[in-house]
Amino acid sequence: MRSAGKGRFSSPADPKAAKFSRSVHFDQRLARYDLRGSRAHATMLGRIGVLTRKEVAAIVRGLDGMEREIVAGKFRWKDSLEDVHMNLEAALTERVPAGAKLHTGRSRNDQVATDLRLWLRDQIAGDREAIRTLQRVLVGLGEKHREVILPGYTHLQRGQPVTLAHHFLAYVEMLERDHGRLLDAAQRADVMPLGSGALAGSTLKLNREMTRKLLGFGSISKNSMDAVADRDFLVEYLAAAALVGVHLSRLAEDLILFSSAEFGFMRFGEAFTTGSSLMPQKRNPDMAELVRGKSGRLMGHLVSLLTVLKGLPLTYNRDLQEDKECVFDAADTLRSSLEVMAAAVDSLEVDAGACLYAVSAPELLATDVADALVRAGLPFRKAHQVVGAAVRQAEESGTRIDRLSEQVWESLAPGMGRLAEEILAGSPLMRLKKALQARSAVVGAPSFSGVQKELTQWKKRLR
Repeated sequence: MRSAGKGRFSSPADPKAAKFSRSVHFDQRLARYDLRGSRAHATMLGRIGVLTRKEVAAIVRGLDGMEREIVAGKFRWKDSLEDVHMNLEAALTERVPAGAKLHTGRSRNDQVATDLRLWLRDQIAGDREAIRTLQRVLVGLGEKHREVILPGYTHLQRGQPVTLAHHFLAYVEMLERDHGRLLDAAQRADVMPLGSGALAGSTLKLNREMTRKLLGFGSISKNSMDAVADRDFLVEYLAAAALVGVHLSRLAEDLILFSSAEFGFMRFGEAFTTGSSLMPQKRNPDMAELVRGKSGRLMGHLVSLLTVLKGLPLTYNRDLQEDKECVFDAADTLRSSLEVMAAAVDSLEVDAGACLYAVSAPELLATDVADALVRAGLPFRKAHQVVGAAVRQAEESGTRIDRLSEQVWESLAPGMGRLAEEILAGSPLMRLKKALQARSAVVGAPSFSGVQKELTQWKKRLR
């Protein structure tokens, strides 16, 4: 900040430069954290004798009054004062003469780094709870439809039968990793830079440990240059947010496909779909599509901040002002995506009959037949070849593999035709249930008992 006739500069900034460098329109969202840091700093300055008790009390009262105005939307932000810090300092000094002493021993460099870390800790706490909400919805839907069987896909081709609950639990696992990554980012943000000054600390005997305790940080930064230049904690947050976005996008894609007429497995509630301006029959999954699209925005913000940081020398450079808009927008995008996806998933209506119809093709049990041949002593590669030949023969004969005779199987695998018939015998539902329960001995497989155990454990964990 510069003003004519004062300090280092004798002339004001060019209006275009002032407008270009202004940040108060977006960094004012840090105001409450800035006030919190100022209260702690004032209290510490009182402890070391820079401020009197009366001055500390007056400053804290002034800061409290400003916060009430900010919360009520009555605080007057001035573009001419450039950023959140100068706005708050100027307003405090107008109200409390001792406010002019508050900036003793600190710089906007360590001040903004502290504000960002305080803000990010709260933001991540909310994000993690939003992830938990989505996990609860997925687990609840899996519990509600735990008997529903549908195809599992590779290459978007039907592969093997799975339960719908197992499919949803796959996303619960992804989100759990996201939850952990956000916790890691929060731990890295839990370091207090205040007291580092512009880059080289202070000649005053600042009590940083006292300030740390007042602000609830886990530790104090060890290097004043790194403390004001570091934005790794924001990069880690953006990286975690981008990966959450990728997982939400994949979930959205599955649900978009499954809700199409070509699949027909489920559909979103009307509140999470839109119509067409031209085609009256349409019911479009727009909320899921928007979540899928916003993942690109989250990835872009990560690349943006990495690009800002990659060429910066130590310590603070004005380029770092560019960290906030991408981080704030990413935070808003992530939270809204999690919240709308949880609500949209909770609205899903599942068509169990359509799922069963899609999974009833006996070819989806081809791997189970191969496994039976392996248990009878055939090497897996040979068993794979035998069943593949059976599928081809069924196609060429215009039939299905469950309708091939025992003689055909015998010709392909002498002495083992009965095994194939046993696997493929019975109604589609009966053999599907039998096939799924045959996986009960394998941890992580989609057996009914295994999936129910996972659902129960997740319900306890998320309670």
